Amino acid sequence: MGIIAALIALAGLLAALGHVGYIAMLQNAANKKGLSGGEVATYAKSRWPVAGGAAGVSLIGLLIVTSSGSFGGDLFGLILALGGGVVGYKGLQTERNRYPSS
Repeated sequence: MGIIAALIALAGLLAALGHVGYIAMLQNAANKKGLSGGEVATYAKSRWPVAGGAAGVSLIGLLIVTSSGSFGGDLFGLILALGGGVVGYKGLQTERNRYPSS
């Protein structure tokens, strides 16, 4: 189960990092617009704790999965990584619906 759990945990981390990346792009674009991007910049700043927390939890889960040699450790790490990944993915979808790129 170790390799499968690690791959799934890695996917969760990538989903959470996708949310972090989208928030960074939103904030960068809003900062380039100056005062007219103030509302978006404020919104992006308010979303950093969610995105960073989800990525952090996913990273901890991945580290637990990769360092654990037991089924229980793999399962616990997998739950953490998937939880962070789901939060990150749902956050990414929320941001993309609110501020579409095209």
